[in-house]
Amino acid sequence: MSEPIGFIGLGNMGFPMLGRLLTAGHPVVAFDVREDVLATATALGAQPAKSVRDVADRAETVLASLPTPQVSQSVVTEVAEGSKVRRFVDLSTVGAGAAQRNHATLAAQDIAALDSPVSGGMHGAQAGTLAIMVSGPHAEFEALAAVFEALGRAIFVSEQPGAAQTMKLINNLMAATTLAATAEVMVMGVKAGLSADVMIDVLNAGSGGTHASRDKFPRAVLPRTFDYGFATGLMAKDVGLYLAEATSLGLPVEMAATVQRIWEQTVQAEGPESDFTSVIKPMEKTAGVIVEGGNG
Repeated sequence: MSEPIGFIGLGNMGFPMLGRLLTAGHPVVAFDVREDVLATATALGAQPAKSVRDVADRAETVLASLPTPQVSQSVVTEVAEGSKVRRFVDLSTVGAGAAQRNHATLAAQDIAALDSPVSGGMHGAQAGTLAIMVSGPHAEFEALAAVFEALGRAIFVSEQPGAAQTMKLINNLMAATTLAATAEVMVMGVKAGLSADVMIDVLNAGSGGTHASRDKFPRAVLPRTFDYGFATGLMAKDVGLYLAEATSLGLPVEMAATVQRIWEQTVQAEGPESDFTSVIKPMEKTAGVIVEGGNG
């Protein structure tokens, strides 16, 4: 694609996604409110923009990776004023309601909107192996095949605005639940005298294995690095969005409500910027144990 792609938001997920696009040969016009991050992106080959509006004035396709629904809606308001933008791809997790409002704002300016939340964490963003859930006009989804291919595997969910957001919230509630549950049973096992390494081996060989036991624990919990690359506050936000949407549909949310309490307690204990694998720390403190691999 010879035309530049716009990219707004260079956080833990956005920055490596920008890198994947540059590596694939796409020219990118980038913007972030942090000048030092934007300077680093410029050093990698991105063209710096002065503002969100500047990106939307210079690129027909604009991607964004943003932390909250409020930030996403603010950015969309500015993007809608752009003179060149024709399609907006929101890689953020903002919930179906915010996505539908963004869709309406952009449609009023004849700008196509694609809800495209991603799953796979910072490591998936770096490796280009993200799962990308997409809803919006199917023709636009097909037109952006090369862009999505640089980032991971794109799965078309529906043409209904917000549908991919609902799918992402379902995915993240599962991820939040399995990580919290794995943390709880690992603390229990260590308290009972079991080896953390042996427990992980047994879980992964049996029916209790999860993505948390296969990847998150070996990578970030057992070595005590807590650096998987996703913030506790963002996970709490995503669980809250799921709870709100499920409640609005009149569905039972007993399990989701319990999971939300666990994540809110972790935010209070460890801070919103802590890595989400830190969900185990308050449990360890209560039990008086440390879940550590190797000789720990």
